[in-house]
Amino acid sequence: MKKLLLTISFIINATSVSAEYAEALKDLEVLAKQGDLATQIKLANAYRGGLGVPQDYKTAVKWFTLAAEQGDAVAQYNLGIMHSFGLGVVPNFGLAVKWYVLAAEQGDTLAQYNLGRLYYLGQGVTENIVYAHMWANQSSSNGVSMGEELTELLTELMSPAEIKEARRLENECVNKNYKGC
Repeated sequence: MKKLLLTISFIINATSVSAEYAEALKDLEVLAKQGDLATQIKLANAYRGGLGVPQDYKTAVKWFTLAAEQGDAVAQYNLGIMHSFGLGVVPNFGLAVKWYVLAAEQGDTLAQYNLGRLYYLGQGVTENIVYAHMWANQSSSNGVSMGEELTELLTELMSPAEIKEARRLENECVNKNYKGC
């Protein structure tokens, strides 16, 4: 119940700076440091967007990292974004790929799309049009329109044998619930 009240207080007072607000923020940070996943994500989103706190990408990365290390796919995807675009960190496509893979393996469709994009561009991974197609098509199959567009582009660039291999790999990944893809 205390957690719910803290969250409500944080949201209600997000536009005003008061002693009660500062205290609620400290209480939320205590919960987050104790490993409360939902609170870590709330704080990460607040700092990323400047919602009730000054926008601070570095602090957002800190809270996303704690949530991602607990296995949260959305936090992992967001860390991929932060590392791809250098938000609060030095841009690092290798780390972006690491976090996207962890999220994609849990079925995060936007992480799947971004993996396809990075394989196509050779950013953080060796350029590989077959893997690019596999991930882009998987995201497309899960309703991501950008994945559909990327799949169409890649299909135009690929031989029939490469397309067949990409589809085989995609089926294999789906059968393995994306683990080790």
